[in-house]
Amino acid sequence: MKYCSISEASAKFNIPESTLRYYEKKGLLPLIERDEAGRQLFSENQIALLETVICLKNTHMPISGIKQYIDWVVVGENTIELRLEMMKNHKQAVLDEISLMTESLKGIDLKISRYTKRTQESKEEG
Repeated sequence: MKYCSISEASAKFNIPESTLRYYEKKGLLPLIERDEAGRQLFSENQIALLETVICLKNTHMPISGIKQYIDWVVVGENTIELRLEMMKNHKQAVLDEISLMTESLKGIDLKISRYTKRTQESKEEG
């Protein structure tokens, strides 16, 4: 199996090494292996799991939710239904947030339009 160092994993996902250490401390990266010097080694499976953690984090799942998901992954196949339900619920939460953001963006566009008009008017007057 191929392994990469914490610095390689950090570069691959463009996140600080300190974030990876934090994720491990919070239990989001279980079963991390270490070299003789105690440095973290990320297997291909760990990289895939990290990718999932980052995806969930980027879509605003709380650390506690991500931890629950990871715990279920570690338990194994008999948690598939729980994971499926969690992912369905999280997807709906993401869609709701996208909808809210899209609606809020209209208000920002209105302000930009209003301020653009005002600045153009003041230039014409001046």
